[in-house]
Amino acid sequence: MSSASSPGQPSDDDDPVLDQIGPALSRLRRRAPASNKDLSRNLVLNVIADAADEMTVGGLAAEMGVVQPVASRTVAACIADGLLRRVASQADGRRTVLELTKPGEAERHRFAAEQRAAFEEITAAWTQEERVQFARLLVRYGLDAAAWSRGR
Repeated sequence: MSSASSPGQPSDDDDPVLDQIGPALSRLRRRAPASNKDLSRNLVLNVIADAADEMTVGGLAAEMGVVQPVASRTVAACIADGLLRRVASQADGRRTVLELTKPGEAERHRFAAEQRAAFEEITAAWTQEERVQFARLLVRYGLDAAAWSRGR
């Protein structure tokens, strides 16, 4: 989608800030929770909670962009810590799917609270309007990115 501009005038699509999106998102990812273990757990818990359908280890691996043994190890650790459980699929009882436990939901909410606190510290100099606008756009970006990824 190109912005209209006069001949000789750069369009909004030529704004150099657009080239900084990737590095900016990379910096956000580097701001990890307490440990890499927490980062992985947060990702796993959110992927499973946000799944439109039942989630298998293979589906989780695909969604996370990792090989199945990596996803399997993370799932095993989450199960050992009581955050996830394996259950029979309601659609196909021969298949095993992943489900958050109550402690898993609580951990997911704890991560979200930590992330909100970090967001509020980082954006302390922003107006409330800027915070809300950025949050809405970031949530929209995340939803659109997930849909784009599924369509590939």
